[in-house]
Amino acid sequence: MINDSNRKRPVVIGVTGGSGSGKTTVSQAVFDQLQRHSLLMLQEDSYYKDQANMSFKERLQVNYDHPDAFDTDLLISQLKALLNWKSVDIPIYDYTAHTRSSQIKHQTPREVIIIEGILVLNDPRLRDLMDIKVFVDTDDDIRIIRRIQRDIQQRGRSLESVIKQYLKTVKPMYHQFVEPTKRYADIIIPEGGQNKVAIDLLVTKIRDILRCNHEL
Repeated sequence: MINDSNRKRPVVIGVTGGSGSGKTTVSQAVFDQLQRHSLLMLQEDSYYKDQANMSFKERLQVNYDHPDAFDTDLLISQLKALLNWKSVDIPIYDYTAHTRSSQIKHQTPREVIIIEGILVLNDPRLRDLMDIKVFVDTDDDIRIIRRIQRDIQQRGRSLESVIKQYLKTVKPMYHQFVEPTKRYADIIIPEGGQNKVAIDLLVTKIRDILRCNHEL
């Protein structure tokens, strides 16, 4: 049995972009193409702060697109544990209740860790743990349409509430906090999951890193 201390550090890929940009689709496409390796996906949304101490009305007023909405310290702590081949218990967020659920997801370490979320390149401590940083760049009009479809179909939201939130927080926070992180990206993927060439190039690069790791 190989001692964990002698194992090569897992490869970390950060994938970001605005809400509805297609970053989840890109992450899933990479995940699907690398299935012969051991992979896991960390979603930044899992690390929204626990708001059990707040009323439901108060939770509705929270700006969920601001860095303060996330427990980034916990995300970094758990990522570091996974990089040291230690298992973690990931929170599960309840989008309907706007707080963490009572459930957790036990996650064992893997060779490749994909971190996906709107602000994963915002914190330098998190960026420094990444081997490849990806920004999925998609026009505002396409992103709002995708967000409307997702929030109504998957999260039980009304059209009015989705549009109101988008104009009040999602769009301004994107331009203030998300779009500026494009400068840190190693790879920029226009149009998200539709860009098969960029995804294939990203997968090839990850495979090269993994091959080098196995040869060491």
